[in-house]
Amino acid sequence: MAHLQDVPSPAGLLTDPSASSDGRALPAAAWRTSALAGMASYLDAGSIVALGAGLTLFQARLHLSSGALGALAALGPNALGCALGAFVGGRLGDRLGRKRIYRYDLLLYAAGMLAMALAVNAAMLFAGTVAVGVAVGADVPTSLALVGENAAPRARGRLLGLTQVAWNLGPVVVLLLSFALAPLGLLGVRLVLLHLVAVALVTWALRRGLTESPRWQAACARDAGRPRLRLRALFRGANLAAVVWTTTVYLFWNLAAGTSGSFTPYIVETLHAGSRAAGLALSCAGFLIGLVATVLLFMRFADRSHRVRRRMWAIGGVLQVGAYLLYLVLPFDAVVVLANIALFAVGGALAGEGFYKVVSQELFPTMLRSSAQGLTFGAARAVLGVWSLLVPLLAHVGIRPLAALLAFFLLVSAVVGYFWMPDTAGKPLEDIAAERAALA
Repeated sequence: MAHLQDVPSPAGLLTDPSASSDGRALPAAAWRTSALAGMASYLDAGSIVALGAGLTLFQARLHLSSGALGALAALGPNALGCALGAFVGGRLGDRLGRKRIYRYDLLLYAAGMLAMALAVNAAMLFAGTVAVGVAVGADVPTSLALVGENAAPRARGRLLGLTQVAWNLGPVVVLLLSFALAPLGLLGVRLVLLHLVAVALVTWALRRGLTESPRWQAACARDAGRPRLRLRALFRGANLAAVVWTTTVYLFWNLAAGTSGSFTPYIVETLHAGSRAAGLALSCAGFLIGLVATVLLFMRFADRSHRVRRRMWAIGGVLQVGAYLLYLVLPFDAVVVLANIALFAVGGALAGEGFYKVVSQELFPTMLRSSAQGLTFGAARAVLGVWSLLVPLLAHVGIRPLAALLAFFLLVSAVVGYFWMPDTAGKPLEDIAAERAALA
């Protein structure tokens, strides 16, 4: 059966390359690999927020309508462009190797971001946004697979949590720069985008020294002379159940996270809860809180046990749903926005993308791992792309209808995540594969 390709042979188990069996002693090389792979998350979130922070200024300079703003968000790194890159890049990461994809996609990212930074018309802005989205989409599933495959059983949460730290750090840096450069207007936005070009090129250069995933190489060796796993294997048995679960929890969570990340400054300014600078500061506070919560809570407890994971998810789900219920009962002002942001940030660290990243590495066999995450990540971003077309229009109607929908989306993610969470915490990937093969 297809699931058995990750089950260790009698000749011996694949040794975890990153740490001892309990995952407590992590060598510097493991952290370095995770940090460089995690820069995909820095660049992903940074590009999303940089675009969101400059929406009103690009709108004024390039004479864009509200519909054009929605289309820009829908085609970029937060949505359809990213989805396309994830679908294609994820599959190629399984067929050709993780390194081939994450080594070169950042060159496309840098080119697209440069086009955005220098955009003098809508065509340049849209073309650059799509290119950045495709590059991010290709990078995320392959780089995360590399981290997950290099991590020891009780180190996956810590090492993949570091990529989530990077995901929060990117927006913090972008928003602080946007705030500092706000007096420069659109020139300030262009400088922020150029910073992401520089970070992408430095990361590309440093990644050239990384090695291919040992687990992927071992799986290729085992498959020598035999047909590779076909994509349709994802839609049978335990793999199908894993696809449905990860897609559901991430898709519904990402609708809220994507709206918050891309549109908070725009909504705050448009609905007169504060100035553009206030919107940037509030959004920055949210990512900073999320970063701290990831380090102190997620990275500390995510590898403990299945029971601990479910408790974290339950608490996080309640906090996130409550964050958007605030908008239904309290006036929309800066204080309430800050409360929403703080609750959502802490809740997201406990029951959000961090767990999605970890469990996505645990549930799928090596030769389908990148494909699976490309599929689920891409599906979530594609739906978010359609949703992004509606957000500017909903924002003009008022915050309450939008908040009610986001609270509902978060409730779906919380309920499905809690009641159907798989028991994979702290287990070697080979043991998880054997357990899931037995279910087939």
